[in-house]
Amino acid sequence: MKPFLLISTRPEDSIAEEELDTFLRFTGLEPDQLRQLRLEKGPEVARELQDLDLDEISGIFVGGSPFTTSTPQAEKTEVQVRVEKDLGELLDRVMDRGTPFFGACYGVGTLGVHQGGVVDGTYAEGVGPIRITVTDEGSRDVLLEGMPETFWGYVGHQEAVRALPSDAVLLATGEECPVQMFRIGERAWATQFHPELDDTALLSRIDAYKHHGYFRPEDAEEVRRRVIDGPQADQPRRLLARFAEVFAR
Repeated sequence: MKPFLLISTRPEDSIAEEELDTFLRFTGLEPDQLRQLRLEKGPEVARELQDLDLDEISGIFVGGSPFTTSTPQAEKTEVQVRVEKDLGELLDRVMDRGTPFFGACYGVGTLGVHQGGVVDGTYAEGVGPIRITVTDEGSRDVLLEGMPETFWGYVGHQEAVRALPSDAVLLATGEECPVQMFRIGERAWATQFHPELDDTALLSRIDAYKHHGYFRPEDAEEVRRRVIDGPQADQPRRLLARFAEVFAR
């Protein structure tokens, strides 16, 4: 089988390793079937991505990120500017070739902006579980096959899609953030929620990013309690397994 590629942009080694672990567990892939590229590491990794032969992989996952797409360009770090440039160039190729693509959380901003959508802070959501509802179009989507009409998913984001790209299909929505999942064409998906997180991984993110503006640092314990006491958001991980099942080759 040709491997899948996981593109990570998290500078914290422990969080990046945990992200790879959850993607492996929830896709059901073996370690040699999912290759991780940590794009924040530098130009050498960027060149590796540029040289990537899309015919030699089954598909691409993009994980979450501390980067916020809608941050004014002048306020972005050099690393974020480079990462977004590299991802944009990759998406040029991916969308042209029809390479299977699944973006989780940061993928909404990445794919949404690339395809002409509007991403900003209008529909930011606090950290924790939310109820997600599948649309009529979503009920016919190949990845959402077998999913319940409503399910719980983990969120925590400072931006979201305010206006979908003109060719996007809305697949799932939320009570506060209307765009929770969309598809472009038949081989590219993005979710606002995190299908790659379980409660343990989300608690790690709370500790790692409590100074990144998702919540007040002094509220960290309250946010942790919201996750611990809240409903388990285990349904979304099925999307990753389904993506791997459909596009493995």
